[in-house]
Amino acid sequence: MIQLFNVSKTYEGEVKVEALRDINLHIKRGEFVFLVGPSGAGKSTLTRLMIREELPSKGQILVDNRSLLRMKEREVPYFRRKIGFIFQDFRLLMERTVYENVAFAMEAIEAPSSEVRERVPAVLELVGLKDKLSAYPHQLSGGQQQRVCIARAIVNNPLLIIADEPTGNLDPDTSWEIMNLLLAINKRGTTIVTATHDKEMVDRIKRRVIALQNGRIVRDEERGGYQA
Repeated sequence: MIQLFNVSKTYEGEVKVEALRDINLHIKRGEFVFLVGPSGAGKSTLTRLMIREELPSKGQILVDNRSLLRMKEREVPYFRRKIGFIFQDFRLLMERTVYENVAFAMEAIEAPSSEVRERVPAVLELVGLKDKLSAYPHQLSGGQQQRVCIARAIVNNPLLIIADEPTGNLDPDTSWEIMNLLLAINKRGTTIVTATHDKEMVDRIKRRVIALQNGRIVRDEERGGYQA
């Protein structure tokens, strides 16, 4: 599903910063993977490369058997239609209802109106928000807002979900609700890559853990914990 071959990323400037160094990585379709490591370890850079928000300084990246380096700029929006994004800060459209926020993701790919009307309520029911279609984000709790983000991420049936600290702004109980929802989505076959600092979550769930430090992969365990 995702393959990186000798990938490095260097940011040029007054001070050269080597964010990633010689990364080799293979994530299979349907896996659930935690990316862990201290701030500045390279987690966010790695996820940005996976979605072609940035290109590597050297190396090769394949997603769904497509080279991101050879991909033309006009092809990038179509590539990203296969990817769902979940952010720590939600990034909802505050002037739009819950229904409209999720529908927007389908409208962006020009899905038929009939499909939007059918799909959006079904996905909102899946994430436990079927009674919040007409609510606005400011009327929801943090956990409910994150559920809207998840609904938006999955409404187009993506092959891959990238989650950046999806429980970072939530209390422990709500964090477990969100993570259980992601695990349920993963069981349906969606590949999920989650960058997190949530030690307890990683230790209890026991999925594949890829640990980064100073831009390198220092540990890759099939059923790992936050720390070795």
